[in-house]
Amino acid sequence: MSPDDRPTTGRWFEELAVGTVVRHATRRTVTEADNVLFTTMTMNPAPLHLDHDYAARTEFGRPLVNSMFTLALVVGLSVPELTLGTIVAQLGLDDATFPAPVFHGDTVRVETEVVEARPSRTRPTQGLVVFEHRAFNQRGELVCRVRRTGLMHRRPTGPAAGA
Repeated sequence: MSPDDRPTTGRWFEELAVGTVVRHATRRTVTEADNVLFTTMTMNPAPLHLDHDYAARTEFGRPLVNSMFTLALVVGLSVPELTLGTIVAQLGLDDATFPAPVFHGDTVRVETEVVEARPSRTRPTQGLVVFEHRAFNQRGELVCRVRRTGLMHRRPTGPAAGA
């Protein structure tokens, strides 16, 4: 696929300097349907996510949103401004933490900081970038932090770049 064939709103490797912080425009309110669907689709039978009666008797008093849904949402909210059309592949997720729970009805917003960036040693048209995604609920509480490594395209050059 040529660079002209893919939708591109993400940033090229050269635009991802260490220290860059992006506050993502899209936020998302998590619904009970999101949580139930994701939890059952991933075969997770944990009553803390699915059973209101059980969850009411926990320290949280209500069901928690599945942390794997939260993680996927956090990464997804970052895509339009960072990696849409500019990522080759996601190489890893590291150091995921969930310092506060997410509940049905919480609105999640994400900011991302570029914490590492280097040209690929073996792929001259690509570079490796480590993003730290931080997600907050509507009360400003940190609900997720994760580092994601992406193999990113460098800005295309020459006639195919559309210059």
